[in-house]
Amino acid sequence: MTLAEQVRRAGVVGAGGGGFPTHVKLAGRADTVVANGAECEPLLHKDAACLEHEAAAVVEGVRLAMEAVAARRGVVAVKKKKEKAVEAVRKACQGTPVELALLGDYYPAGDEYDLVHEVTGRLIPPSGIPLDVGVLVANVETLANVAAAARGEPVTDKLVTVAGAVKEPVTLRVPVGTSLREALALAGGATCPEPVLAIGGLMMGQTSTDLDTPVTKTTTGVVVLPKDHKVATRKLSSPASQRRIGKSACDQCRYCTELCPRYLLGYPVEPHQVMRTLAFTATGKATFSALGALCCACGLCTLYACPEDLFPKEACDDAKAELKRAGLPAPHPASVKPHPLRDGRRVPIAALMRKLALRAYDHPAPLSARSAHPAEVRILLKQAAGVPNRPTVAKGERVRKGQALGEIPDGALGALVHAPFEASVKALSDDAIVLTRLP
Repeated sequence: MTLAEQVRRAGVVGAGGGGFPTHVKLAGRADTVVANGAECEPLLHKDAACLEHEAAAVVEGVRLAMEAVAARRGVVAVKKKKEKAVEAVRKACQGTPVELALLGDYYPAGDEYDLVHEVTGRLIPPSGIPLDVGVLVANVETLANVAAAARGEPVTDKLVTVAGAVKEPVTLRVPVGTSLREALALAGGATCPEPVLAIGGLMMGQTSTDLDTPVTKTTTGVVVLPKDHKVATRKLSSPASQRRIGKSACDQCRYCTELCPRYLLGYPVEPHQVMRTLAFTATGKATFSALGALCCACGLCTLYACPEDLFPKEACDDAKAELKRAGLPAPHPASVKPHPLRDGRRVPIAALMRKLALRAYDHPAPLSARSAHPAEVRILLKQAAGVPNRPTVAKGERVRKGQALGEIPDGALGALVHAPFEASVKALSDDAIVLTRLP
């Protein structure tokens, strides 16, 4: 059986938040495999914890991936400041064909376009993927899961950081399907009465107040903020309000564009021009919308660059949706060349933390030995790019740990989900399976 098939059966997906089914990548060809340990979302530490405690598994995953795609070079990329993780990786790489690459402490160092350029010097073509330039990129936890899949072990748990307004910031390993309410309890609970959850991080994550949201294979962590925190209020503002304010207040200062990571790599992304679409109600939007088509949605323009606290990232989101509805392609310049001032315009994480008023929450979140033992879990049927699982179990059925709970139609993109422990199927719905732990 090929590694790609083992990984498909194990349901491995991008554990850094992307959620792309990893078996598809492993069926390709590349000359370089890069383990992405950049982890640039403020306050999240699960990748560092993974490298500190599971570096050997990550390196083994890189080695296996190299064999699968016929790569000559394997790299674990991690920020230089993560000293414990760096040392663990350095030791794990000894005697293997895998090397260590040190990154600066800036945002968004983990963006694939940025990472591939830093490690290989190559520029991914517009709208392309790393494999287009011979590089396979996967999150470090994903590659640890690849090593486990080669041993026949499916993905049944997840590393998550719980940080922000909690009593004890911590990184945990919890069963997939565990509620965030239970994860917060293991961090001592929230220290504010009306917690707002930034699931997956403050910059690119989803904002919610639902503590019963289940952990999925792509949940990197949750940052808890008081409801009156500036970032929380901005995230919870309505799209209509965001557009109305942008239409009236944007003065085309260009800061959002001049600090855009994709623009600085040479791609035609200009958020300040996309903001002009807010003034168009009939025709003419497409011209400016095209300049948001290659936006990576890092959020830097909205949460850091704009001096008026407007929402250029959200305007780019709308522009991409508009182009998709109209069936218009993204711009594809003949060549891409990094901006000469790119290095000097990178945004340090420390500066980003100051801007977001997060310094009061800047504490370590080490991996804890505490275990979550939920009596019940809610397994979402769609936890990856592509289509959801079709359930293969029935209400009342007894399932064993690691048993596949669904199937993906032949030829469709998706990833299998599995039972995290021995359980009984309590309920089935269009989007989830609820399991009750058996004694």
